[in-house]
Amino acid sequence: MREVGESMHVTTSTVSQQIAALAREAGTPLTEPDGRRVRLTPAGQRLAGHAVTILAALEAARLDLDPAAAPAGTVRVAAFATAVRESVLPVVRILAERHPAVVLAIHEHEPDESLGLLADDAVDLALTYDYNLAPARFDRSLDTQPLGRRQWSLGTPAAQGRVAGTALEVFRRFADRDWIVNSRNSGDEEVVRTVASLAGFQPRIMHRVDSLELVQDMILAGLGVGLLPAGRPVRRGVVLRPLGQPDVTQRPFAVIRGGRSAWPPLALVLRLLQEISGLAG
Repeated sequence: MREVGESMHVTTSTVSQQIAALAREAGTPLTEPDGRRVRLTPAGQRLAGHAVTILAALEAARLDLDPAAAPAGTVRVAAFATAVRESVLPVVRILAERHPAVVLAIHEHEPDESLGLLADDAVDLALTYDYNLAPARFDRSLDTQPLGRRQWSLGTPAAQGRVAGTALEVFRRFADRDWIVNSRNSGDEEVVRTVASLAGFQPRIMHRVDSLELVQDMILAGLGVGLLPAGRPVRRGVVLRPLGQPDVTQRPFAVIRGGRSAWPPLALVLRLLQEISGLAG
């Protein structure tokens, strides 16, 4: 209650009175005790979900009545770290210059975490990814927009020397090594296991970490090999081995709840993400 009051610039008592009045109108309790705090009841959570849709519809109606009105509002975005750096932060800079009334609230999360937040209506937009060899399955209630694709390579120590050939041949060359995969997402591990299986061996998954920079540090320390984005600068002593036949491709997506794309601030952010990814028409 106190945090809501601070955010809305009203007293805690005012917040409590307004929620009590809303509960009387709804005919059911909307909050319940949670220790020294309160939390939404299931009915309160459902009403909060409707409120987001209603407010978005009001904003769309306002724009329809006044098409020249500039988008305004806070768009809550959950995105994986690379997307934050390469997509979200450029959008922040563009908004600051051209649309200062639109603000992004950024949450760094891996895809499953972001989709969970989207389902709970804790964010308005989720930037997620999958791999061509480990495709994601999205709920039908969600709208997804592809944001390009990126080739991935196998990161190995440079001291290994020249290694060439198909992805299967490259993987076979490192079949006796330990492998490093993501600790918060299973997609790259699924890719590693798929390609290794095609190459005729079972990879020894030894390490799980959440940072691409840490993957490179561990490769340099001789702890194994792992997937890394192609074309990105790497530390001295790390080499990116191209993977083809089959390719390993990461595919980022912008994901929103169905029916939300007309909300002007969110529509603007989606358009800017398309422009940054080079997919805008």
